[in-house]
Amino acid sequence: MPFLFDQGPSLSPATFRLLRDLVNGFCGIYFEPDVAFLVQRRLRDRLAAAGLSSFESYYAYLRDHPEGRAELERAVDALTTNETYFFRERYQLEAFRHDVLPELVARRQSERRLTLWSAGCSTGEEVYTLAMLLRASGLVDGWEVRVFGSDISRRVLQHARRGVYGEAAFRALPPAHAGDFMDTPEGRAVRPEIRALCHFGHLNLLEHDRTAIVGKVDAVFCRNVLIYFDETSRARVLRTLWERLHRGGYLMLGHSESLLQSATDFELVHLSRDLVYRRPEGSRTILPGGVDD
Repeated sequence: MPFLFDQGPSLSPATFRLLRDLVNGFCGIYFEPDVAFLVQRRLRDRLAAAGLSSFESYYAYLRDHPEGRAELERAVDALTTNETYFFRERYQLEAFRHDVLPELVARRQSERRLTLWSAGCSTGEEVYTLAMLLRASGLVDGWEVRVFGSDISRRVLQHARRGVYGEAAFRALPPAHAGDFMDTPEGRAVRPEIRALCHFGHLNLLEHDRTAIVGKVDAVFCRNVLIYFDETSRARVLRTLWERLHRGGYLMLGHSESLLQSATDFELVHLSRDLVYRRPEGSRTILPGGVDD
């Protein structure tokens, strides 16, 4: 007699659409119908944790329960992929180091202050990578430097703040940066002098008003994030990134991402090794109270 396995609750097409739209309205992520089975598989543990036996009751919980928003954050965490590593897409980092950074430094010479934002930082490898690049460049010695990392997942932010990583995170690490880490019983830890430049915060990119906590930045790394958004949500996030950038500031996207099909005021910039986007020098944003940026 064959073994029978309990497959758990099933996600109907109608309830999938309800859950998809709820998640989309919350954080902009959009799931096509062909990933319904993936959504079902990844959310079954969340049903069990909430003590619920069906996806229909889970949807009602997310929508109506006082703890629904907190659970919605956990559901999004379960549904998203957070795999990353140090010096990912190194060609773009090299272009930033050699082409963009000297320009930003020249522009900010009088203030001697530089801020970078990793929007969708996952477990923090990108944030620490940027801090390592800044420190190794020697261009901002003695400056006020801040690398801010944000993510919608509180779980990955806890990992990022610890700054301790297993070997998989180091598969693209240049040998010259091996000294930026120290061995610990839990893994290789980012050295304190690098961590001192880095800050992390929980942020939903669709919550426009809350992004003010980031302040004004000189460059945004929003790599492999926009590909998960629908067109409307993507436009909202791009407007937020635009407003956070100083005039002349840069937007770095992932290698598979482009703004060619998006209505945007960003200008395309050809670097020696990459194509990136920039908020034009002459652009203005009037902030609440009538203050120019």
